[in-house]
Amino acid sequence: MKARLPKGYGSGGANNIQQLARQAQKLQDDMEAVSAELEAKEYEAAAGGGAVKVAVTGKMELTKVEISPEVVDPEDVEMLADLVMAAANEALRSAAKEKEERMESISGGLNIPGMF
Repeated sequence: MKARLPKGYGSGGANNIQQLARQAQKLQDDMEAVSAELEAKEYEAAAGGGAVKVAVTGKMELTKVEISPEVVDPEDVEMLADLVMAAANEALRSAAKEKEERMESISGGLNIPGMF
């Protein structure tokens, strides 16, 4: 006895695979375009009420650090380092969050290893 496939399943398998491959390629192209756009974007954050400001790129590179002179205390360098670190981490979180949200909106929540 032969198993019968539902109508439309037996023929056109190659067409379905080609269509799936085209859709996957479009998804990858869209994700690469968004990734390039986000890598060029700059994210800023501040700490200590604006005493320390930093900027990072979507590539997660620190590009700018601004420190208000009034927070530079030779007796408390540790606090200044903490403010710089807090501002940098906040800017990096903003960049990562936007990338995750944009990629998820493109992929529809589909998690494909190696795609982004």
